[in-house]
Amino acid sequence: MLQIGFDVGGSNIAVGVVDDDMRIVARRSAPFPTGEPYSHTVGIMAGFVRALAKECGVDARAFQSIGIAVPGNISSDEASVVHAYNLQFHHVPLRAAMQSHFPSVPVYLGNDADVAAVAELYAGAFKGRQTAVLITLGTGIGGGLIVGGRMFKGGRKNGVELGHMVLAHNGPMCTCGTRGCVEALCTATWLTRQGRISVIEYPKAMISTKAGGDMNRVSARLVIDCAKAGDAIAGDIFARYVDQLGSALASVANLIDPEVIALGGGVSLAGEFLFAPLRENTLMKCFFDTCGDIVPAQMGNDAGIIGAAMLQRQSG
Repeated sequence: MLQIGFDVGGSNIAVGVVDDDMRIVARRSAPFPTGEPYSHTVGIMAGFVRALAKECGVDARAFQSIGIAVPGNISSDEASVVHAYNLQFHHVPLRAAMQSHFPSVPVYLGNDADVAAVAELYAGAFKGRQTAVLITLGTGIGGGLIVGGRMFKGGRKNGVELGHMVLAHNGPMCTCGTRGCVEALCTATWLTRQGRISVIEYPKAMISTKAGGDMNRVSARLVIDCAKAGDAIAGDIFARYVDQLGSALASVANLIDPEVIALGGGVSLAGEFLFAPLRENTLMKCFFDTCGDIVPAQMGNDAGIIGAAMLQRQSG
């Protein structure tokens, strides 16, 4: 059987046909039509479904389901996008809008971080596990929980916001308006900000030298690369980052007791330079004798498509 999975983001719409072996057998993408009404976006998406059906040699009505991942919160009945600020979607009845194009094909909606966790469950780092946590480390923090082999949507189906657990009451201001959130302390944005501060405070250190003294050229990757190269200033920044992230993971481990915690996003590409000290830091703070496996996420850019296509299996 074939399923359709959509990964809708603020800059791009990606879609693929996923088979029962979790392979993407056909795909399409296009820029997100910023500023257009949601009906226009749905029209583009419906056109993709028809084009992919033709490519696969099937009628569009033959698809087992259509799943849609969006970067926003979903209504408790899973019919509407309540708020997806990057898409300018507010109280959008996205399921019904897509269903109107394909009345006989079930349509499912999911938050993109939750959907990525579903992808890891069926095809990635969570295969064979019942309790797991996915955290994506980018400019923000995304996260999804698997509990009892199913996507956990929250006790009242409001979802989970791992990025907005509070680590430090007097920490930096988060985009949500609260100080000291995980998202304010454990992102690539934090690494970049600390690296730029170091350009001013330590103009002869490696970060400043590599950036030519230009703060705008400082990125999280540059900070990590300088730390790998043995620079003391970059090393101190990265050690503080690991400590903060370790506190977040220990808190998650103490609450959920997961079998595995998978990290995705750009910062996770630091590999064992990140994971080795992070495992040690997290275990030191964990209440239990083990905090579960801490591993890289495996699905990468395909997580949204594959996870969305698997939403039907999570229904009911």
